[in-house]
Amino acid sequence: MTTIVWIASIVLLVFAIAVIAVVLLQEGSQANLSGAIAGGSDSYLGKGQARTIDAFLSKWTKFFAVVFFILAFVCDILIFMVY
Repeated sequence: MTTIVWIASIVLLVFAIAVIAVVLLQEGSQANLSGAIAGGSDSYLGKGQARTIDAFLSKWTKFFAVVFFILAFVCDILIFMVY
């Protein structure tokens, strides 16, 4: 493999790990349900802060996912051109 393919593969691996990390950091959709059923006592400010963190992580998830798929196509094209 050429150097450019190795670099693209390493960058793809980094973005794959980033996508996994950001997805795992997000709070599940069922976490809000358990608080409603059990009568969770979240304050108004606590709920707002959680929403902003979830929104931030959601934006980064979308960014990393789009870049990951673009890099996957680029790596495929580079490998096809080399071989």
